[in-house]
Amino acid sequence: MKENQNESPNSTASPTKRPIPPYVKALSGSLGGIVEATCLQPIDVIKTRLQLDRTGAYKGIIHCGATVSRTEGVRALWKGLTPFATHLTLKYALRMGSNAVLQGAFKDAETGKVSNHGRLISGFGAGVLEALVIVTPFEVVKIRLQQQKGLSHDLLKYKGPIHCARMIIREEGILGLWSGAAPTVMRNGTNQAAMFTAKNAFDVLLWKKHEGDGRVLLPWQSMISGFLAGTAGPVCTGPFDVVKTRLMAQSRGVDGQMKYKGMIHAIRTIYAEEGLLALWKGLLPRLMRIPPGQAIMWTVADQVIGLYERRYLPSAPL
Repeated sequence: MKENQNESPNSTASPTKRPIPPYVKALSGSLGGIVEATCLQPIDVIKTRLQLDRTGAYKGIIHCGATVSRTEGVRALWKGLTPFATHLTLKYALRMGSNAVLQGAFKDAETGKVSNHGRLISGFGAGVLEALVIVTPFEVVKIRLQQQKGLSHDLLKYKGPIHCARMIIREEGILGLWSGAAPTVMRNGTNQAAMFTAKNAFDVLLWKKHEGDGRVLLPWQSMISGFLAGTAGPVCTGPFDVVKTRLMAQSRGVDGQMKYKGMIHAIRTIYAEEGLLALWKGLLPRLMRIPPGQAIMWTVADQVIGLYERRYLPSAPL
């Protein structure tokens, strides 16, 4: 009898816990990305303008948004929405799906659980993958479109996302679409390592929610967990984001040379010319965009994942 009692906890804790398929997480991420992009594009435009402002033309977030609206029209705050929405949809699908695949490699064979160490590595790997495959080329196009100023479409160098990509390839070569890849890899890898680990920790700590337990968080619970999980990354990766933006936005001058030669050179140049705090330019709009963006994305994603759990994992153990 004692042997049976000792064996029963192990038998309920382990192999019966079925994992959520990566494709379900990929779908949940892509749907969340569409909603997030539509809601938060204006903040991203303002962040980019502030990061590219070397003359002090904008006095802050509100002044920047008001100036863009007044001089270029309200629609200018949604410049680059098409590549941004497409990029977020594909990025989140790849991020959520690849993270699920990588976490599968770190799951304990008996309990099916993933350690924090495994979550960090899986998150970093997903961030690196999304940075190289999707984020860098899409953000190059998005930033080139966002930095254009003016009301007349005919006077703009880039007429749209596809035209922009073609111009970059023609003028700078195919690798021009991967300008700023190094800081983007560092930024996204660090961000996702922290975000996936923190999201899981907040779900367990605040709501006693474990993956695969069949419970679905209420939307406001997902928003809180997602918001908190998205706060640390922008502060830690601010310099990488500024350097990424500068590298992606630059084009060859009249002498055929680029101002910034690479990530380290850009950091040194910005520090020498503009001071240390310039490496955190645009931090406030990033904090206004990323945590709310994660809150929106996780609210949608958790509902999709929860629907799958309720329908196909009704008896999954806690």
